[in-house]
Amino acid sequence: MAGTGDIEHWAPGDQILWRYRGIGPLRHGPAPGRTPNPVHICRPVTVAQDTDELLAVWVAPGTECVKPVLANGTDVHAEPLATRYTAPRTTARSPWLGSGVLKLARPGEPWSVWLFWEHGWQFRSWYVNLEEPRTRWAGGIDSEDHFLDISVYPDRSWLWRDEDEFAQAQRVGLMSSATARRVRAAGRAAVGVIREWGAPFRDGWEDWRPDPHWRVPALPDDWDRTPSAMPS
Repeated sequence: MAGTGDIEHWAPGDQILWRYRGIGPLRHGPAPGRTPNPVHICRPVTVAQDTDELLAVWVAPGTECVKPVLANGTDVHAEPLATRYTAPRTTARSPWLGSGVLKLARPGEPWSVWLFWEHGWQFRSWYVNLEEPRTRWAGGIDSEDHFLDISVYPDRSWLWRDEDEFAQAQRVGLMSSATARRVRAAGRAAVGVIREWGAPFRDGWEDWRPDPHWRVPALPDDWDRTPSAMPS
């Protein structure tokens, strides 16, 4: 990491972890040295840019990631919505399928913006992932997903995503009504940015390409370690 004043920044090409803390019930509790609120999503990524204003990272095709699955190993979305967040879960390693994804996040902002391409670098869409503002640590960033999302298209149209899951999370007590109101307000703020075509939508990131010399990051065995376990 390169230092700039009181803030540490990663350099382009650095490999870090982009993680989300779990919200569903896991079959096993955290092991010693693991986070008490277990990480259930972990994606090794490569830093494209890291400044006071923006962190941009690349999820390369084929990257081995960690995702939540049902206790029997099947996909979470195979479970009916009514029990999707109460059925026992565990985690599994799985490669990132399809094209890579560029993730953009501004410090303190309660969402990140992801860019998706079809094969051949045909730009498809932006995806606004509403989430807890990210916490930085030596090995990467941690957040918590807030269920509600927004898809944004090149013609500047947009639509809400996963409103059913957002509502179900509230029904089963994973999200308080106060938090839900805060998340919905964050979503409305993001929609305001979309309507004004503010950053990052106006910034030309759809023309960005990864450095061809970057290696695909490896998933470490201790991907769910506590931040305090990281070397400085």
